[in-house]
Amino acid sequence: MNKPIRRVSIFCLVLILALMLRVNWVQGVQASAWASNPHNDRTKYDKYAYPRGNIIVGGQAVTKSDFVNGLRYKYKRSWNDGPMYAPVTGYSSQTYDASQLEKLEDGILSGTDSRLFFRNTLDMLTGKPKQGGDVVTTIDPKVQKAGFEGLGNKKGAAVAIDPKTGAILGLVSTPSYDPGTFAGGTQQDADAWTALNNDPNKPLLNRALRETYPPGSTFKLITAATAFETGKYQKPTDLTDTPDKYILPGTNTALINASPSEVCANVSVQDAMDISCNTVFGKMGAELGGDKLRAQAEKFGFNKEVTMPVRADASHFPSGSKPDGTAMDAIGQHDTRATPLQMAMVAAAIANNGSLMEPYLVAQEGSAGNVISTHTERQMSQAVSPATAQKLQQLMESVVQNGTGKNAKIPGVTVGGKTGTAQHGQDNSGLPFAWFVSYAKGQDGKQVAVAVVVEDGSSEAQQISGGSLAAPIAKSMMQAALGK
Repeated sequence: MNKPIRRVSIFCLVLILALMLRVNWVQGVQASAWASNPHNDRTKYDKYAYPRGNIIVGGQAVTKSDFVNGLRYKYKRSWNDGPMYAPVTGYSSQTYDASQLEKLEDGILSGTDSRLFFRNTLDMLTGKPKQGGDVVTTIDPKVQKAGFEGLGNKKGAAVAIDPKTGAILGLVSTPSYDPGTFAGGTQQDADAWTALNNDPNKPLLNRALRETYPPGSTFKLITAATAFETGKYQKPTDLTDTPDKYILPGTNTALINASPSEVCANVSVQDAMDISCNTVFGKMGAELGGDKLRAQAEKFGFNKEVTMPVRADASHFPSGSKPDGTAMDAIGQHDTRATPLQMAMVAAAIANNGSLMEPYLVAQEGSAGNVISTHTERQMSQAVSPATAQKLQQLMESVVQNGTGKNAKIPGVTVGGKTGTAQHGQDNSGLPFAWFVSYAKGQDGKQVAVAVVVEDGSSEAQQISGGSLAAPIAKSMMQAALGK
């Protein structure tokens, strides 16, 4: 072989080696980066090249993959009872990406999760068509339906939790949307997406997890918990030494009770909770101080995000409030804000003798005969001592039997609750939010905790109350959970 040919051969060999190194580098080292690159449309097309796994509620799939055999996409996602389950599933769109479980569980649903490698390999060897895995939720379809139908055309949200385990039994937000209306890539899908985003009622907002409201009088449960935990009061029947007219510290402003006809002067803690005395709990909060109230609120989950795996915004109890602000914080006004999930967690911890279990929405991942993960229940905190929890249970059960929560009574069931009517807006000019926070215990040992908030249940402020608007919705959800 002459010298020029030898040089060309060596040069070609070097090029081949370089090409092999580059191919292996791209496939072995950079593969995940290229796959996750937002400009890589191939990943998006592959996502709908075969049926996605399903999201399961009560043993039944609430999602489907419809065969469309399009130029780029062979399948399109669709939902059963889409508006009712959208706050749980989220959406999966060929054009607008995905949200909530559809996005967070995409590895399972699309079948690309590494834990599905053995099943995918076996399917390939046996010639079985590729398909994603399933995600089994904790949602009880009867509880979900009760909350969705109860809220109806009102703006609001409802959350139901199993206090013993932390399982989310119901997650409702209204108004809602049908994820199927923009799951494809047509102009009709684009118009639906634009309309939803421009809707002033914000149907795409998950109010149960991503909206924080002033909790109003439902926060008085945490103020009472702080008083019992710190020893300020020993039992629900202790008298509170509250004046008939309480002036906010450092001001000339009198704190007003919701019902001026109610006698709140020097009443017991229990009587004050029954009729929801602002003066009693405002004074109690100011005397306890913001630091103690905040520490107690944080044991219930305030001031930190909750992931289940869908993220819920952090509820907020402020630091640095002046004494008059602290008095208002203590009755769920001023700078105190909470998600419906957070207030359901408060009720759940009280019902579970002070133990707050970590909320979760996914029970299992995988597919029939190939479960790759099962949720393990975990305690999030010991929010209050068992003794304090039992005192709070006594207060909440009295509210339902004798106070503002009578609309939540269920025959043969122990029900505890707390109403709330929260002011908001500039100078409290907005229509109040109606709250009801509750739990129910059946004779068979079943338990459920529920929080409901209604944003605009009436055109007249004086007609809005947690007892009249939110309590009946919570009652129907508790009945559904307990089979009553």
